[in-house]
Amino acid sequence: MAAPSEQARYVRSFSAASASQSTDFMLRETAPRLGGGLFASNKAGAYDLVEKMSYLYVRVVKARELPGFAGSINPYVELRLGNFKGTTRHFEKNHHPEWNEVFAFTREQIQASHLEVWLGSKGLAQEERVAYSRFDLAEIPTRVPPDSPLAPQWYRLADKEGKRIAGELMLAVWHGTQADECFPSAIHAEDAYHVDASINTLIKGKVYPSPRLWYTRVHVLNAQDIYATNRSPHGQVFVKARVGNQLLKTKVCRSTTLNYEWNEHLVFVCAEPFEEVLELSVEEHIEVNKHKVIGICHLPLRECARRNSHDQRIPASWYNLKRSAAEEIKEEKFSAKINLCVTHEGGYHVMAESTHHSSDFRPSSKDLWKPPIGLLELGVLRAEGLAPMRSKDNKGTCDAYCVAKYGDKWCRTRTIIDKLSPRFNEQYTWDVHDHSTVITICVFHNCLIEKGAKDLLIGKVRIRLSTLETDRIYTHAYPLISLHHSGVKKMGDLHLAIRFSATSWSNLLYNYGRPHLPIGHYAQPLNVVHQEYLRERAMEIVAHRMSRMEPPLRREVVEEMCDMRSHLWSMRRSRANFYRLITVLSGCFRMVSWINDICMWKNPVTTSLIHILFAMLVAFPNLILPTCFLYMFLICLWKYRFRPRYPPHMNTKISFAEAIHHDELAEEFDTFPTSQSPEIVRMRYDRLRSLAGRIQTIVGDFAMHGERIEALFTWRDPRATAMFLCWCLCMAVITYAAPFQIILLCYGFYMMRHPRLRYRMPSPVFNYFRRLPSKTDCLI
Repeated sequence: MAAPSEQARYVRSFSAASASQSTDFMLRETAPRLGGGLFASNKAGAYDLVEKMSYLYVRVVKARELPGFAGSINPYVELRLGNFKGTTRHFEKNHHPEWNEVFAFTREQIQASHLEVWLGSKGLAQEERVAYSRFDLAEIPTRVPPDSPLAPQWYRLADKEGKRIAGELMLAVWHGTQADECFPSAIHAEDAYHVDASINTLIKGKVYPSPRLWYTRVHVLNAQDIYATNRSPHGQVFVKARVGNQLLKTKVCRSTTLNYEWNEHLVFVCAEPFEEVLELSVEEHIEVNKHKVIGICHLPLRECARRNSHDQRIPASWYNLKRSAAEEIKEEKFSAKINLCVTHEGGYHVMAESTHHSSDFRPSSKDLWKPPIGLLELGVLRAEGLAPMRSKDNKGTCDAYCVAKYGDKWCRTRTIIDKLSPRFNEQYTWDVHDHSTVITICVFHNCLIEKGAKDLLIGKVRIRLSTLETDRIYTHAYPLISLHHSGVKKMGDLHLAIRFSATSWSNLLYNYGRPHLPIGHYAQPLNVVHQEYLRERAMEIVAHRMSRMEPPLRREVVEEMCDMRSHLWSMRRSRANFYRLITVLSGCFRMVSWINDICMWKNPVTTSLIHILFAMLVAFPNLILPTCFLYMFLICLWKYRFRPRYPPHMNTKISFAEAIHHDELAEEFDTFPTSQSPEIVRMRYDRLRSLAGRIQTIVGDFAMHGERIEALFTWRDPRATAMFLCWCLCMAVITYAAPFQIILLCYGFYMMRHPRLRYRMPSPVFNYFRRLPSKTDCLI
């Protein structure tokens, strides 16, 4: 089936003033035939967000009573359909093999009228086909879910001359679509044709459940009967705790007795089913980088209590410390104990991804989960114009697959081999518990096919659910924008269809007033620096778990999906964030400019109207707040006509990615710690010093203005403070004697006086403020 014709329509994700960029990097609206044109409504339906693709499915179940040659047979099954073929794994000397493998052939690429199923025997020297069965494609039934699966049948085998022989093969053959439940696990013949059979599992699509992460809090209270070096009670002792590759220490405690007290909290990241062991050791600090182990303790994490609320009290317990192998104190005299409270904190959400692009904020404990407020459906249609990632037969090609992450479910499409415009047409759904979250879709090049080192990122797409209208299907081609050492580059387009539907409007609206994070983050907040450390550890746990699945989701894929380099220094990001701040404050700047134009009578009619409005508001102050709120209401109502109708996407103009110095790019892609030469590091350091010097000056100016205000009350300049004192007394008398409305009216008319009544020199108040002292003179 040929791809439907689409009329390209470029749309802007931001206002034209701030986001003008090349059309190559702009979002493009598409019009695919979703669901084969059968679904006209916006209600959720099975596979209505993808283009219908027809497949011929062949399930090879098993065989029985196979004939043997020379007393044995090493059976395998080979499917032949035109130029395509699929082969099962073989069994050694087995007359009753069971394969239970499914093969899928794309119907639009079929150029044959018959399907041949050959039974072969894999020998030591050559492979020999023993028997076969033949199917007419026109007679094969069609099955579409929710129909029940087609029952497999026993088929008699024939030899090469067409004569019936012993042995039967159980098969199921049917026509279906990608909505079939066998589709994810099926071996696609057109892709398997290009790769070795041993890596067929590495190109299949899978759904990966994300491990449920918990914060494990170790409250180290105190210890008793701790003997330091030479049995001296005067020692410096600390506690070291380890969970996997996470290592934390308490502060060093000094005591004149055998008892030590720390009262510190050590927080680790752990994943269910808590297979790790908490290793505790009480050590004495002897000198720098020299410690001596006094006692150790091992505590399985699965035995620790779970706590869902911060006010739930878990009693602490005493644990015996075992002496280390190097300890010379006799075992019967060693009775040291440590008092601990180890709990799994269910009232927190463990961050394993970037905070700004998080896809889930639910707490670790499932008992605290709220019911879902909506349903997210994503259709990964196809990619087009992908950049070549490897060469084959002197031509550039790509082995692309997509990974979508939202909530606790990761979805991976099948890998399309040797295609620069692959068609996926796979659909996934997620429950939505918080619509202020982001779904991340990445396109990767599968390097395992060519025995590459790492899977390479082609492009990334992020969509925030709160920017989507409910029950509307968005179909767009998202440009895959990637930043390389040579600059920004478009790596292709990814066609997506997405729909967010609300299951409960009341819960959806109520969700706006709920806290963003679970209650544990506010009742017992974690240190920001420590939370970033825990985020890295959480990502490592997720990457480790994903790498143990089949097919594995490799570490570099998890790092890109979790955006692990977002916290590293980048001159480009810093410049982009600065201009974002300037853009946000531009409204205030425009307001100040507008007020200045009014005061300078640039437009006499407008200034006259403002005089009248100001007098009305002063005379009737109860109209001030209603006027402000009505003004904001009318502004929002007016801008409804120009509201964004499309989800936002990465913008090269806002990101300052179009015009960037090559060394700034090299610095952004540098490792941490750096791997560059000392000369380059020195040059970057000098550049950073220059930037920091300008920031230092701006911060100093703000501090100086605040110190001048403070100097008014501290008599730092006695004459200035005395003048301020007299002015305050006069203003107290005037404001008491005169009505407040008259004072406010006079002040407003004075500020808006005609330019003929103004002086070009700064006002006396401004001059007075500039002469106040600050602490700049106290700096060295």
